[in-house]
Amino acid sequence: MKAVTSILFLLSILLFFGAIWNALALKRPGFYPPKQVLKKRAAALAGGGAIFLLLTIILSSF
Repeated sequence: MKAVTSILFLLSILLFFGAIWNALALKRPGFYPPKQVLKKRAAALAGGGAIFLLLTIILSSF
């Protein structure tokens, strides 16, 4: 069970990192994907990271 929670925690960190990366790409001029696509992508990655983090917290409490 410890390995599963560790993997889920690392996955949530990677998803949060991707969300931050896409959010920072909004500030850069001339970045290819349109801003709406970057906003949706960042929101989806942050939502996935939050879900995996909550799942990790729930599994680690048992």
